[in-house]
Amino acid sequence: MTTQLLERPVVLTVPTPEPDDQNTPVPGQPDHRTAAPEAAPPAAHQAAMPYRIGTPDSAGRYPVIIGQDQVIGRAHRWSRDWWVETSAGESNFGRPDKGVPGVEMAAARLAEQYAAGEITAVPLDQIRAEVLRPLTGPVPLLHPRMPVNDRNVKSALTAFAGLANLRWRAVLTGFPGSDNHWVLLCELCGWVGPKFWSHLRGRNGGLPSLHRHEGGCVGPDRVRELIPAYQQ
Repeated sequence: MTTQLLERPVVLTVPTPEPDDQNTPVPGQPDHRTAAPEAAPPAAHQAAMPYRIGTPDSAGRYPVIIGQDQVIGRAHRWSRDWWVETSAGESNFGRPDKGVPGVEMAAARLAEQYAAGEITAVPLDQIRAEVLRPLTGPVPLLHPRMPVNDRNVKSALTAFAGLANLRWRAVLTGFPGSDNHWVLLCELCGWVGPKFWSHLRGRNGGLPSLHRHEGGCVGPDRVRELIPAYQQ
């Protein structure tokens, strides 16, 4: 698993104590309200929280790792927003500022939450051991986040017909939209991973590249032979 070390400072805010105006000074002793104040603690301090962004899994989720092998959450993109899965559940972090990679924005936010004690970490081996198990039988027509309406239903039917034509099969969820990762199985070689329907349907109605996925599949010649659409 390839990871990239990213150092990001996390700012933890420490409230400045309120002045104690309730205490009355004792005669003959210095009035602490007028005496020279001691050095106050800083209002905030920097806590170094280095993290690594790991290689995404077959569902496109990036693990955010601290220390040697502790995962504080996983981040993934959905319709330009960035969502995270943590010990506290699933949250939407929204869209990053212009020019900021979404995964880095999400990772930095996770580091802040972990430093503040809002989430806990789990071993990387535990995350790796989680296998995405394909559903038994057909998947639903639409992804759970996709509203059921005429437009989405029509797009989903078109997408499923296109998958069948190009020898792909959805194994986890229904149609997630054209620009969200869709976990698919290649019926030519058994590879499973995330793809975009907008890439699979080809540009301007044409066919997608003969390079189906990482690893080379069965090779361009066999792809042409096994998928009639490329022979037309």
